[in-house]
Order: sequence, then structure tokens, then C-alpha cells
Amino acid sequence: MTNAQVTENNLEKNTKLWVLIPCGGSGSRAQSDVPKQYRVIAGKAMVMHTLAAFERVKSLAGGLVVIAKEDDQLPELLKASEKASKNTIFSIAPQAGNARAKTVFNGLKALLQHGAAATDWVLVHDAARCLITPEQINALIDACKDDAIGGLLALPLPDTLKSEDTGEQLGRVASTLGRSDKWLAQTPQMFKIGALLDALTAAGDLSDTSNALITDESSAMERLGHAPKLVRGSAQNFKVTYPEDFALAEAVLQNRKHSG
Repeated sequence: MTNAQVTENNLEKNTKLWVLIPCGGSGSRAQSDVPKQYRVIAGKAMVMHTLAAFERVKSLAGGLVVIAKEDDQLPELLKASEKASKNTIFSIAPQAGNARAKTVFNGLKALLQHGAAATDWVLVHDAARCLITPEQINALIDACKDDAIGGLLALPLPDTLKSEDTGEQLGRVASTLGRSDKWLAQTPQMFKIGALLDALTAAGDLSDTSNALITDESSAMERLGHAPKLVRGSAQNFKVTYPEDFALAEAVLQNRKHSG
């Protein structure tokens, strides 16, 4: 049994911790015949690797996966998983929006209907970050459980950062940016349910897919003047997005299987 399996995280009294997985994307950038979260990697659908990591975190009160109304794949996968393991912490809400922020907003509302309180914490995690580990999840919880705002897993930028010319020289470098204070945002991102709902509400039309201001939960909190905590994540916790990412994720998962 690993430390991640027994960590309780010692949340403040009467406060619970939930996980919300937005899972309504079509995965168009992955150039896949099926939504990328259902593409099989290392023997099972990508999203099932994601859920399995959270099911090993003992401090979670429950979880909710937000899917599209017409999605019949996840219900079947969860049914089969529950039959095999006789246990799952996840419920399903077929309330995905046409933009990620709207999906998260709908999911938070659904969590309140599932027994969560506005003062509870929620971990919002991308279904396509299937390489997340219980150890990384617990590291975020431990770092944020006593924080007034919450925070997110992130990684200091390792590469030189360039900005692109948006004028006559489109596609060419406009400048080199300093990277010493730049981080790559990851998930999970951990905030109080009520505070995150307020931040998303203040952001305006969440169904507007052209709204580049709210790209994650932290950006919504930042717009209200909050400064979420940066918790160092892992380079392996990348979001499977492009065709070449599937082979890398497969290699990492297979390596873990053989070494674990």
C-alpha cells in the first residue's frame, strides 16, 4: 500500500473535498474518431486512468464527471468498472456546455445538488490529464487545505518563451520573453465551491467559446483579484491533446505498470 492510498489530508472540521471532471470535449485537435477521453491507452479508455487515480485518494467525499447529454460511453464504462471493483466514487451529470468554463459551472451546481456545500473544496481536473497520480493530488491538497484562496498544480517553464508577431510578419518571432516567473498551469485546481462559482458567474457569458479570459479555474479567480497558490506538479502530468501525445502517454502508463 502506498502513502497516497492512506493519506487523509486532515481537512478542517465539517469541510469536505470533492473532485469534478469536465468530460464533454470532442477532442478535435487529437484527430481521433472518438472523443479523445475515450480513446484506449494502455488497455483502457483514457478517462478511466484519470478516474482511477482519484479513486485512490482517501480524503475525497465523492466525485462528479460532467458529460455531454448524448454521451452513452462513460455510463457504460463506469457500470463495467463498478461491476469489476464493486466501488466507485463517481457520479455522472449529463450537463456539459459548449465551453469548458460552462461545463465546470454546471458541474459545480450539480455538486451542490449531490450534497456538497458551498464551503467545501473542489478539485477540478481535466479528463485528458490521464497521467496524474495520487501522490500529486495529495501534494496539492496538503499545500492548499489551509490556504485562504486555494491553488493549482503547475510547472515552472523550462524552455525559452517566444511571442509571435501578429502583424505583417505573422508566423515570425516578435520578441523573447523572460521565463523566470512563468509557469505552465496544470490540473487539478483546488478552490472552495462557492468562491469558484462566484468567480465564474462574474466572468460573464461562459458559453462564449471565443472568451479567452477564462481558460481555467485559476484565471476566473484571478479576475476577482485572488492570487491562487502555485504548487509544483510534474512534467508527466501533461494534457493529452495532439496525436503524438497518445504514444507518449501509452509509454508512461506501460512503464508504470511494469515498474509498479
